[in-house]
Amino acid sequence: MRPWAQIKETHTAAVIFLGDRVFKIKKPVDLGFLDFTTLQARRAGCQEEVALNRRLAPDVYEGVADVVGPDGRICDHLVVMRRMPDDRRLAALVRSGQPVEEHLRRIARLLANMHAHSPHRPEIDEQGGRQALRARWTASFDQVRALPDVPALDTLDEIERLVLRFLDGREPLFELRVEEGRIVDGHGDLLAEDVFCLDDGPRILDCLEFDERLRFLDGLDDAAFLAMDLERLGAPRLSELFLAWYAEFSGDPAPPALWHHYLAYRAFVRAKVACVRQRQGDSGAGRQARELADLTLRHLRAGAVTLVLVGGPPGTGKSTLAAELADRLGYVLLSSDRIRKELAGLAPEESASAPFEEGLYSPEWTERTYAELLARADLLCAHGEPVILDASWTDPAHRTAAGQLAERIRADLVALRCAAPPQVVAERLAHRTGGVSDADRAIATAMAARTAPWQGAVEIDTGACPPRPVERALAAVHARWDTAPRRFRRPQMEPG
Repeated sequence: MRPWAQIKETHTAAVIFLGDRVFKIKKPVDLGFLDFTTLQARRAGCQEEVALNRRLAPDVYEGVADVVGPDGRICDHLVVMRRMPDDRRLAALVRSGQPVEEHLRRIARLLANMHAHSPHRPEIDEQGGRQALRARWTASFDQVRALPDVPALDTLDEIERLVLRFLDGREPLFELRVEEGRIVDGHGDLLAEDVFCLDDGPRILDCLEFDERLRFLDGLDDAAFLAMDLERLGAPRLSELFLAWYAEFSGDPAPPALWHHYLAYRAFVRAKVACVRQRQGDSGAGRQARELADLTLRHLRAGAVTLVLVGGPPGTGKSTLAAELADRLGYVLLSSDRIRKELAGLAPEESASAPFEEGLYSPEWTERTYAELLARADLLCAHGEPVILDASWTDPAHRTAAGQLAERIRADLVALRCAAPPQVVAERLAHRTGGVSDADRAIATAMAARTAPWQGAVEIDTGACPPRPVERALAAVHARWDTAPRRFRRPQMEPG
């Protein structure tokens, strides 16, 4: 049974629980990022808190009341709220293992609806841009480094490297987010402790009101805060479900890499706070900081943009492997065979067979095909989409161009060279029907003779015994990490 009367204190306010009401009074403090030292400032702060929180909990925030002294004069102001049942906090329900899927679906719809009605102004858009996000990340890095002997520092260098690599190669993605109106006046501090799951719908409390710049953010960033908190509570499946529902209700086609980046950002902000608490003597904060830093790193690794080259002569199984790999990873697959015919105005299955290096397979057409293949990969990777490029990659110049592209767009390059025993290749080519490729045994032989050694590529023998080639390819893609990161998958969305 909850106590009838209770007082809690935060760094900015005193919260008084009294029967079925809650009264929140601002402290007369100046913390730099907020200044409540005057009566007028505290009154304005209370009014702003009520107005903003009524967007998501209109029947909880009842208004602002005056505190009247013995002399009859107003000496302060406070926020008056309806008291919520503690056992209906989302955090409590998740910790106890109760089903919350329908509650999360409602929360996602409520948040998306608020974002849809957000105003759009230049000062709002500015805070959701790449430079503003980069500045917030770097400020957090500086703040953590200023704290000696903090537990998150052992992974800080890698976190910073992955963050800046993602941001510096994704300018078109963040420009598009602004152009699409994805930057909103949001909640800004969406934690599971402040969400109450009632029978008639969720109530989301305690939005960030003291600095509007921290509330001006990408709507996906706002949703990622709660997703991060769900994962921190040990519910990664619920975290992904919530983000998928938010994407559905907001009509947001953001790449999963951006989901991971914003979730990592929110985890690191909480890790920074835990580092500060540890320095202030909180004995459990060090462990929390390490866990949150690990969570940050896992999502940055999962969201790292990757460019995978899958090559090899005809009949070595490169197209089959590329398709399986794309399906397993959720990457975009681009095929040189399809692009070549598309450029010529042909259907993928329409034959364009010709002798080696003639017709549609002349050196001029091949150059045009690889240029288009890399141009599309450039566009996709710059927008946060990892890509698999299915082509022969026999020419070292094409491989060099792909490497230069990966460096410019800050993508990790993985090269896979498919191979198979001659008899396996011959049998595959002899039985090939109805595919996109026009290569026969003579062309395969000529191409194999022209193929230069591919330094740095991982050879995948597609004719060998288990493990399956796709498993070996996955191991090569994930070789840069200690363990393969669990990656979000884009939800299936109905056409508009």
